[in-house]
Amino acid sequence: MRDIELLKKASIDVDKGIELLGDIEMYDETLQDFLDESVDRMKRIEASYQNEDMDNYAIDVHAMKGDANYLGFTKLAELSLAHQLKSQEHDLAYVKSHYEELMEEATRVIEVVKKYLSC
Repeated sequence: MRDIELLKKASIDVDKGIELLGDIEMYDETLQDFLDESVDRMKRIEASYQNEDMDNYAIDVHAMKGDANYLGFTKLAELSLAHQLKSQEHDLAYVKSHYEELMEEATRVIEVVKKYLSC
């Protein structure tokens, strides 16, 4: 049995995720899907950021926001939403000044999920 407290201690709203997804098994499956997709998504976000491609950047942070909302990653969802809106406005200055915060939170969540799923 996995330790849900590990997620809760990391400020992940597991209860919201389970409520939205139906049960812990579906939640765990969705966490695994998130983890499987996260490596490629992070690479795409990085490439779009480096290329100042706000259109594709917006697509990937939008997808990250959706996953974060469903899984209870509250801070990541908020940061992703802000990046989505600003990149859709082509506000490169905002994206550049807040990029590290977004990537640090995404990396933190990914590491917590990896630890949880390996239990």
